[in-house]
Amino acid sequence: MPTAIPLEIEDRQSPDEQASPDAAPVSFKRPLVALDASDHANRALAEAVRLAAPDAGTVTGIHAYAAALHDRRFRQMEGGLPERYRKEEELEYQRGVHDDLITRGLGVISDSYHDAALDVCGDAGVAYRRLSPEGKNYRRLVEAAAAGEHDFLAIGALGLGVIPGGVIGTVCERVVRRAAIDTLVIRDPARALGDGPLVVALDGSQRAFGALMTAFELARRLGAPVHAVAAFDPYFHYVAFDKISAGLSEEAGQEFRFKDQEQLHEEIIDAGIAKIYQSHLDVAATIAAEHGVELTCELLEGKPYHVISQYLERVNASLVLLGKTGIHADAALDIGGNAENLLRMAPCHMWFSQLTYAPPLEAVAEETISWSVEAENSMLRVPEAARKMVRIAVLRFAQESGHTVITSQVMAEVTERFCPSRGGAMEAELEMTWSAAARSLLDSVGDSSLAASIRLRAEKRARRDGGNDVNPDHIRPFMGADAPAGMVWSAAALARLVRIPELVRDPVERRIEAHAAEAGASEVTLEIAEAAIAESRQSMQGAMQAGGHNSPGGEA
Repeated sequence: MPTAIPLEIEDRQSPDEQASPDAAPVSFKRPLVALDASDHANRALAEAVRLAAPDAGTVTGIHAYAAALHDRRFRQMEGGLPERYRKEEELEYQRGVHDDLITRGLGVISDSYHDAALDVCGDAGVAYRRLSPEGKNYRRLVEAAAAGEHDFLAIGALGLGVIPGGVIGTVCERVVRRAAIDTLVIRDPARALGDGPLVVALDGSQRAFGALMTAFELARRLGAPVHAVAAFDPYFHYVAFDKISAGLSEEAGQEFRFKDQEQLHEEIIDAGIAKIYQSHLDVAATIAAEHGVELTCELLEGKPYHVISQYLERVNASLVLLGKTGIHADAALDIGGNAENLLRMAPCHMWFSQLTYAPPLEAVAEETISWSVEAENSMLRVPEAARKMVRIAVLRFAQESGHTVITSQVMAEVTERFCPSRGGAMEAELEMTWSAAARSLLDSVGDSSLAASIRLRAEKRARRDGGNDVNPDHIRPFMGADAPAGMVWSAAALARLVRIPELVRDPVERRIEAHAAEAGASEVTLEIAEAAIAESRQSMQGAMQAGGHNSPGGEA
């Protein structure tokens, strides 16, 4: 039978697909480095140069100085000057000296930072660019990061104001919260990236998987091993339930069914959470194998930021990479809770990822989604030619809806969503049976695209003859001189084809061209395209109903 279409043939995307397209390629060619001559900033510069050098990149150094702020502050302090400075002549002289310091002195300081950075870049053969904006330092850093000219920002966790026991500087924290690009935070100026493992913290979010892709590229450049950890907290509900039970009256406790709720967490939810986070690691391992990267994975139990920090110390990590926001973030969140805590607690350098990566649907589904026996049996009743596409449609729907087990009811929901009934259930199309001679004749066609078109036309001819058996007589009219040539498409028909989801565009294109050839048309018009697309919808509904869903909620 013709290839079934598992997605409604319209411009439909999941929220994740709309918000997060395929990840952009990982690039270190255009780093932005915050300069202040501190040891942390100097290490940030050294690592940025090291990463940019293999691609003959350009390092941009930035140092912002707030001249206007200094000038305003000096005027505020004039009232506290000693008596000898209060004479107008002397006061004007001091104002002039201070203005000269601000207008030229701060510029000289900034230039000295850039000159030192230029020497470092020159020694590595890397181009250097200067930025010396006037204004509040963290704001100017954030603005530069948002300019679209840089791949990542490197900044020291602490600056010139470092004191013993200092954890994170205010400029660094403000910038990490607001930066629109990946941010490398230097924690230990005496340590280089790659001196220990690169550890990726996974929570299932696309930013976390973006961090994983970044780690793979860093590993290739630095020759460092890559670890992946996923942390979940199975103990939280014990504390929460204890506090809740203490505050409930006996009547409220019975209504809340406290014991049942606690048992539900112990027997189902805790185990389910562990499975979810283990699946993140399994997906990561699959991706790593595809990229030829050896990945060490470990599932951690406990408060995520705490057990991740302990793991970093245990393996002597040189860098931890994680999404700046996590799986439960909303649009207004500037930084996730675990990311914020690790910014203060991590014993190594940190990489906060804004890059997103959506793992292949099949890889995620294999690790996170299972099928009930009834659902698997329903899939076996879907015609073989349509089975793979229908399966992808069901998996995508399950992923979007948060299902981890596909049941007959889920398949019924898929049928209703993608093939809503139009005035009653449509009879399922029968699966076509091909004779050995017919298959051999079709196999003799070398061009797979041409063979697919001939298959569609032959099956349609067989159905018109009143049967579901395809024999050589149904194929021969479309072989040789009569074989379908490349169709001419009208602009309107092409525009309609582009609106088809890419996942199913090729089979839909073949169906449209076969439909046009069957009608004897020399050009694919919009009307022909729409008619073939409608036929595709019917085929999909027939395929799904053949799987046992004649109506939503019906028996499998």
